[in-house]
Amino acid sequence: MTNGIDTDALSATIEAVKNQPELAQVSFNVHSQWTGGCHQRATTGELIQNGSVVESRQSTYVLESDEPAALLGTDKAANPAEYILHALAGCYSVTYASLAATEGIELDSLRLELAADLDLQGFLNLNDEVRPGISRIRVDVHATSPNATDAQLAALTRAVQERSPIRDTLAGAVDVQTVLVRD
Repeated sequence: MTNGIDTDALSATIEAVKNQPELAQVSFNVHSQWTGGCHQRATTGELIQNGSVVESRQSTYVLESDEPAALLGTDKAANPAEYILHALAGCYSVTYASLAATEGIELDSLRLELAADLDLQGFLNLNDEVRPGISRIRVDVHATSPNATDAQLAALTRAVQERSPIRDTLAGAVDVQTVLVRD
């Protein structure tokens, strides 16, 4: 066990996917309901692996989002941009801990400070030259290790950027398919 990661289970997972690449195909699901104004409530759905429901995942989680009052919301929950930052932070943490464990790097601490920059002119349709989305995400990584040099931690940080699924999703083009389904 390194960094809270069961390294034997990690090795077994890597080996299983090497031997059966179809096990690498996973889908996460969320079901969302708008509750009025800027507020919505979502529930996690099934985890699908290789086309089959993963029966061992029994838990579901409720996620709510809203906007601050300054952005027309009631400030009942984190806003969607904060969820994006949270998703990136969560993925970075998993990726740091796992990659560090495979390299034999023990982490004493890992703290991430994230910020997202957004120009509301795009969202408000005030300037066609401004995209409606986040233009930049900044991440400051604070990591300490009893057995890694600064150079090793810097290399680990570069590897995390290369291997993080959520960073890859945010940094690259993703095919988002949106379909109206009339009830």
